[in-house]
Amino acid sequence: MDFYFQRQYRGPLKAILLDWAGTTMDYGCYAPAVVFRQVFEKQNVPITMAEARGPMGAHKKVHIRKISQTASVHQRWEEAHGRAPNETDVETMFTEFVPLQLSCLAQYADLIPGTLDAVADFRKRNLKIGSTTGYTGEMMTLLQDEAKKRGYAPDATVCATDVPEGRPAPWMCVQNAMQLGVYPFEACVKVDDTIPGIEEGLNCAMWTIGLAKTGNEIGLNEAEINALDPDTLNIQLKAVYQKMHQSGAHYVVDGIGDVPAVLDDIQNRLARGERP
Repeated sequence: MDFYFQRQYRGPLKAILLDWAGTTMDYGCYAPAVVFRQVFEKQNVPITMAEARGPMGAHKKVHIRKISQTASVHQRWEEAHGRAPNETDVETMFTEFVPLQLSCLAQYADLIPGTLDAVADFRKRNLKIGSTTGYTGEMMTLLQDEAKKRGYAPDATVCATDVPEGRPAPWMCVQNAMQLGVYPFEACVKVDDTIPGIEEGLNCAMWTIGLAKTGNEIGLNEAEINALDPDTLNIQLKAVYQKMHQSGAHYVVDGIGDVPAVLDDIQNRLARGERP
């Protein structure tokens, strides 16, 4: 009988990679969604908040392109302009998007409740903290300054503009691992509130945790969440949990404050020789 042996990593978790809007700051992921609506409105093609949120997590130019390719938006564009949207339109809207986004980012920079406690827990575990984002480098410079004022400073930040391709490609996770000096990838955990962000972690063979309540999928800020009828909220949460699990997320929780308990389970699974 022939035997085949496989290497298994059974060591500790080494790093956790966090998204920004909807994960650590900007409860409900409002800042980009509001501006996407503005740039389409300027083209005489109004879009709904749901349409604005659809591709969330992607590079912002890619996001605009994907919105324009949505069937309902595509139809309204043709009605308004007599032709289909093209790449020149995408470039024009992205050029308009950047200063509009920069002008309002600070308004949406408050940390999501539980972020600082979770980060303190990650530090106690000796985890390095990285981050990925669909924002550009210019936008992140502003947001990092705002985050520092509020007590949050990850060890590494990689933007979609820093790599050949943004989410769901794994390159931002790879670049984080390089900057943090951590490997193997199964010793890393990716946390995100969007489907492309979950896929980003999966495509890098990392453990992946989806956040259902505080981010883009429900798309409400904390006050709006608290004002919802509990039954309505539970129905919405159940749908998001299912969507994220179906996307491949290893775990789904409400928000970042629930992540530390999940890390205990991941560490136990690693000790048993399991891989993402």
